[in-house]
Amino acid sequence: MTYRKMPIGIDDYKKLVEGNYYFIDKTNFIMSLIDGHSDVTLITRPRRFGKTLTMSMLRYFYNNDNVLENRKLFDKCEIGKPENKRYMSEQGKYPVLFLTFKDINADNYDSMKKQFDMVISDVYGRHRDIMSELAEDEVDYYNKALRCELSEEELRFSLKRLTDYLYKFYQEKVVVLIDEYDAPIQHAYDADSKYYHEAIDFVKGLMGTVLKTNDRMNFAILTGVLRIAKESIFSDLNNLDVCSVVSDKYSDVFGFNNDDIDQILKDYNLPDKKAEIIEWYDGYHFGSSNIYNPWSVIKYIDNNCKTQAYWINTSSYSILSNSLGKDGFPMEEFMEKLFNGEPVSAWIDEGVIYDEIGQNSNKLFTMLLNTGYLTPDSDYEENGEEYKLVIPNKEVSSVFKREILGRMTDNRSSEVENTLVDKLLSGDPAELEKALSDFILKYVSYFDAGTEGFYHGMMLGILSMIFDTHKVCSNKESGLGRFDIALFPKKADGIGVILEFKKSDKEDALEKNADEALNQIIDNKYDTEFASERISNVKKYGISFCGKKICVR
Repeated sequence: MTYRKMPIGIDDYKKLVEGNYYFIDKTNFIMSLIDGHSDVTLITRPRRFGKTLTMSMLRYFYNNDNVLENRKLFDKCEIGKPENKRYMSEQGKYPVLFLTFKDINADNYDSMKKQFDMVISDVYGRHRDIMSELAEDEVDYYNKALRCELSEEELRFSLKRLTDYLYKFYQEKVVVLIDEYDAPIQHAYDADSKYYHEAIDFVKGLMGTVLKTNDRMNFAILTGVLRIAKESIFSDLNNLDVCSVVSDKYSDVFGFNNDDIDQILKDYNLPDKKAEIIEWYDGYHFGSSNIYNPWSVIKYIDNNCKTQAYWINTSSYSILSNSLGKDGFPMEEFMEKLFNGEPVSAWIDEGVIYDEIGQNSNKLFTMLLNTGYLTPDSDYEENGEEYKLVIPNKEVSSVFKREILGRMTDNRSSEVENTLVDKLLSGDPAELEKALSDFILKYVSYFDAGTEGFYHGMMLGILSMIFDTHKVCSNKESGLGRFDIALFPKKADGIGVILEFKKSDKEDALEKNADEALNQIIDNKYDTEFASERISNVKKYGISFCGKKICVR
C-alpha cells in the first residue's frame, strides 16, 4: 500500500493539494467565517501549529483570480460537498490582500524597513494587473512600491493604499490576511531591544492604516503568537476580536484534534501508536478543545514513528534567556513543580508586552502559555483570569529541559550535569565533593556563591537531568522537620537522595557544619517519607559551603 507524503514544510495550500500530500481538512473554518466573522480577527497560536497554511487556504478560497482553478482545490473537502453549496457561492468573490511577516528578521531598524519594502513590493507585484485602472499619480506610487523606493511615511500607508486600488479595480471590498504579524517585533526584541520601540511604532502605523475604519476592507484575519495590546498596535482598533489559546472561538482550527489523529492512524495503518502519540504530542488545551501538535505528529509519522522532540519554538528562546533567572520570582520553585507534573498558578495577562515578561511569574507564564511551553490543566476550571498551567506532554518537557533549564545553567554541556548526578547517586561523598568543587570553580562566580538559596537553586538546575527517573522535591516536611532537597525514585528499587545545606562563614567551619547537616537529616528522620514509599536505598548528604569552598559528608 502506498501512503501519501507527509507535508513537511509545506505551507502553501495549492501545493499541498496538487502535490497529493496528506492533509487534514480544515475547511470548516471557512464555513464558520462565512456564517459570521468580526471586522478584524486576531488568532494567536504557538509557532508551527499551521497558521500560514490555514491563511493560505483562505487566500485560495476567497481570491477572485483563477477562480475556476482554485475551486478544484476544495472539491474533495467538507466545504465542497453538495449540501454546502451556499458556502461555495462565496468562493472566488473578493480581491485578497495576503502577506506574511514571518520571514522579517533584522538586526537593526534600517534592515527591518528594507525587508518590509521587499514584502510590500512582492504583494504589489502580485496585483500589477490593476494598474491599468489607476490614475497617473497612483501609477507613480505603485511603481515606487514595486522598486522598493517608498519613503518610510509612504510605506506605512502602503497596505491601505493597495486596498483602495484593489477596490477601485474590482468594485469589491478586500479580504485582508496578515500572517505572523508580530514576528518583526519578536525579532526586534531578539536584537537586544536595539530597535524594539521603533519596530513597535512602525508596525502600529502599517497595521493601523489598513485595519482601522477602512471602508475598502471586507474583513481581516491576522495570526500571531502574542496579542501585544498594550504596545498600542491595536489600541485604536475598536473592531478587533482576539481569539487566543484560552478562547473557545476557532479553538480547533490550528492543530489536530482527537478525531484527526484517529483518521491519520487509520489511513497509515498505525492504530497501535495512539498511546505513544498522546504521551509525546497531545496535551494542549486551546479553549475547550484538546489539541495535538500538528508539526510533531507529521514528523513522527514521516520518521517511521520515532519519538523525539520535533517541535522547537526558536522564537521564544531569547525571551526566556532574558527572563529566567531575573530577580523577583523564584523560578527554581516553579520549574520543580512543572517537572514533577504539578501545575503552577498564574494570572494570565493577554496584553502582556515583551518588556514586562521578566518582571514576575504571571507575565512570564503568560508568554510560556502563548508560545506553547505551558497549557491550561485539563482538570482545572479557571477562576476568571487565573489558570493552573502544566507542561503539555513529554516532547515539551524534553525541550523545556534542554533549552530552558540549559539557559538557567549557562548553556553548559549536559555531560557536566550528568557527571554530578552520577556522583550523587553513587554514595561516595569524596567523589561528589570533588565533582561539586570542580563545578563551582569553573562555573560559579565568587559573588554569586554567598547564600544557601543560591546553592539550593543551583542544585535544582543541575537535577533537571534526573526528572525522568526521580521526583525532585524541595523544602518539604518529612519526619520531624523539613529537608532542603530530596530525590524520590519513580521505581521502588531505585536510589533515593536527601540533601541538606549549611552556610559556613569561615573555611575552618566547613567540616563541622557538613557533619551538622548530615546529623540533621538523621536526627530529624528526613527519610520517613522514603520509608512510607518502601524506598530503602537512600543516600544522605550534608553539604557545607563557604564562598567557592565546599565540604560533603
